Amino acid sequence: MKLSGRIALVTGASQGIGRACALKLAQAGATVAVAARNQEKLNEVMREISEHGGKAKTFALDITDEEQIKSTLKAALAEFGKIDILVNNAGITRDQLVMRMKRADWDAVLNTNLTSAYLCTQQVIGSMLKQRWGRIINITSIFGQVGQAGQANYASSKAGLIGLTMAIAREVGSRNITCNAVAPGFIETAMTSGLGEELKQTALKNIPLGRIGTPEDVANAVVFLASEEAAYITGHVLNVNGGMLMG
Repeated sequence: MKLSGRIALVTGASQGIGRACALKLAQAGATVAVAARNQEKLNEVMREISEHGGKAKTFALDITDEEQIKSTLKAALAEFGKIDILVNNAGITRDQLVMRMKRADWDAVLNTNLTSAYLCTQQVIGSMLKQRWGRIINITSIFGQVGQAGQANYASSKAGLIGLTMAIAREVGSRNITCNAVAPGFIETAMTSGLGEELKQTALKNIPLGRIGTPEDVANAVVFLASEEAAYITGHVLNVNGGMLMG
């Protein structure tokens, strides 16, 4: 229970990587605020955490709405008195070749994946500065590191998260607050489940470990970065990709 006494907030916590992060953080002893749009799925996550002896509270949140972010995180801070660990996980895709990409799809992805992380961080940073302890963890992507055809908006948002991570790490490091990113590779989630079998087999050939990753693989990295064991790591991008990208 290495995170006992810590309060964690996870965005996009209703499914996939966010859900796995919430469950693993609770398993490690943290009390978890789970935030996402789907209240029914959030209730399921909270119920699963409770059934395993953990503590959680749900917060319905549209991460693209700045006022909702402010009011929701204010409510979470009022509920728990602090936020020790912030996991900026919420993300979407709106894939299209750049020459055909609509501005609305560009804006939707940038606002959901990147701007929301800036806004959430801004809301909790005061609490972390006050107690001189904090962990900010941004879920980026291998495609923010190498790019991906048809995903100019997604790759840009995830690359932006890496820059945001490093900037925040430099700003708040002197206050014992770390900011790191986790960059998943090919992970089995709802976002990738719609891909064709041929595409999956092609991806597998580029993964030295020979398997597609799981949300739990990513969540384990998040729990580590949230812990005291990672106290001297900041501004780092931790690759969880089975070896797809090295160096």
